[in-house]
Amino acid sequence: MCLDSCCVAKGTDRIFRALQESVARTGAAASVKRVGCVGACYRTPMIEVVTANRRRLAYTGLTPAQAGELVHTEYGPRRWARRLRQLWTRGLDNLLVESDPAQPPAEEVASPRRDPGVAAFFGRQVHIAMEHYGRLDPLDLDECLAHDGFQALARCLGLPAGHLTGAPPGEPAKRPVPSDPATADPRGTTGHPVQAWAPDQIIAAIEQSGVRGRGGAGFPTGQKWRVVCQQPGDTRYVICNGDEGDPGAFMDRMILESFPYRVIEGLAIAALAVGAHEGIFYIRHEYPNALERVRAALAQMERRGWLGDHLLGSDYALRLSIKEGAGAFVCGEETALIASVEGRRGMPRLRPPFPAQAGLWGKPTLINNVETLALVPWIIRHGAAAFAAIGTASSKGTKVFALAGKIRRAGLIEIPMGTTLREIVEDIGGGVAAGRKFKAVQIGGPSGGCVPARLADTPVDYESLRDIGAIMGSGGLVVLDDTACMVDIARYFLQFTQNQSCGKCTFCRVGTKRMLELLERLCAGRAKRTHLDELERLARQVTQGSLCGLGKTAPNPVLSTLRYFRDEYEAHLNGRCPAGKCPALIRYVVKDNCTGCTICAQRCPVNAIPLTPYQRHVIDLDLCTRCNTCREVCPHDAIEVK
Repeated sequence: MCLDSCCVAKGTDRIFRALQESVARTGAAASVKRVGCVGACYRTPMIEVVTANRRRLAYTGLTPAQAGELVHTEYGPRRWARRLRQLWTRGLDNLLVESDPAQPPAEEVASPRRDPGVAAFFGRQVHIAMEHYGRLDPLDLDECLAHDGFQALARCLGLPAGHLTGAPPGEPAKRPVPSDPATADPRGTTGHPVQAWAPDQIIAAIEQSGVRGRGGAGFPTGQKWRVVCQQPGDTRYVICNGDEGDPGAFMDRMILESFPYRVIEGLAIAALAVGAHEGIFYIRHEYPNALERVRAALAQMERRGWLGDHLLGSDYALRLSIKEGAGAFVCGEETALIASVEGRRGMPRLRPPFPAQAGLWGKPTLINNVETLALVPWIIRHGAAAFAAIGTASSKGTKVFALAGKIRRAGLIEIPMGTTLREIVEDIGGGVAAGRKFKAVQIGGPSGGCVPARLADTPVDYESLRDIGAIMGSGGLVVLDDTACMVDIARYFLQFTQNQSCGKCTFCRVGTKRMLELLERLCAGRAKRTHLDELERLARQVTQGSLCGLGKTAPNPVLSTLRYFRDEYEAHLNGRCPAGKCPALIRYVVKDNCTGCTICAQRCPVNAIPLTPYQRHVIDLDLCTRCNTCREVCPHDAIEVK
């Protein structure tokens, strides 16, 4: 059962405790296991039952009471099982869904309640950063090792993966020692070479894979590593950027919570490649579960003697620590992040020099996003060619997205680059709700753009998204239906970036504030046509004149909505909000079929509808707060929005 943040928010911790208590109380021959993210957030709380014959059953929507009875049904004493099955099977069958197609059950699940959406959700996904998702205990180091954990790092260090053994707590840690080259199998216990990889060899593999930074800009990862490696001096640093702050994005948080050892391994390989002996996890304070998991994972590795003076027991020294960010969105920018780590206010600086040349404490510093580092071990284990075979000509591999918004099947997905937006929204996400129309996708968070439904066949890769005015970003993907007002959407994201501006440069500090004022005028019905022209001009000036990526990309939601939804801006100039979302532009009108039942008048929270029994009601628009209560309670559908 997943106990990551998204699942706990839906009560899985209570169900987990109910399962543990039931197993202890009944003496059932079962164990209750915590796992990482299952991806299908729309289906949580979810329990997967694995029987002794490896049959897998997935239950969704269980309550703590039903979870306890599930233990009786599947693992309880026979005299109780027969009786409980009679009482509970129907209810549990209603909650039974088909198991993950990536891990098919040994035998068919006989239930009329199978959900074909589960197969559709996982069918197009390819899991690299999320390899073994929903199967491993995030903090079980031995289980991690049994599923290829740290094999890539061992290979780079020249240690056969079979030597990755640890000692129980309290006993001296065992150091894996390379075999004697004169007598040992040159390919080690796993068939991999035991000769250590040179830094150039590691970097070459990353370059050949074609992997690009998953934090937003898409800079070639291998090229960045090589620049750091080529700098003079002996002191270098590596930093994992876990300062994910986009509204609607939770990819990095879930990867850190579910696969902390994988990210540690990726950061260690990066350190080995560039010659760094100190690494830092920069994780925002608002991610307490991620911080707890990474701390616990580092502590376990230190207890086994695998960090510090002897990385995995080798002669390479690597010390890893954690720096908690205070929650400033701008600290996702590399130079602002470095300022924060050094104890200064998180504000960006001019580049060059780039952090790869002069970063933390003036030394060459490699900064990579969480997802980027999570891909590295897979690339080393499977080879650069295997990774490069996935995706498009210029955008290789997979990308993790947080699929959210007005979508049937929301969750965390990992898809090959080149998958179209339509395939993500309609095939994986199941489309929007019945009766609604798919309108747009907001991709890339506050720095991204709004892509209309007519461009949904655009492949998801760096260049294609750039050409239509959007960016990949860190991976937030919010689906919008026809109830969304695109002017209000642009206002919402600009409000976020304006609030998060560090204020260092004038274009970002003043320009975004003035743009927000113009958008608020539009939403209030007080804008003129000259204001619309000024908004577009300001957006382009802020893009060109801002110092860092926050300011340069802050106008993207405005520019993309102006480009694709200009008719909605024009409607707002004429005092009308087509989606009915802007309160100042909404008018509630009582139609002729009103019977004067007074229900709306009785329920109006601000008394904007005089009580006139058996007469057509009238709404005082000066008092009306546009709460929509009158429409919702009217039994005759006699109130409309104009």
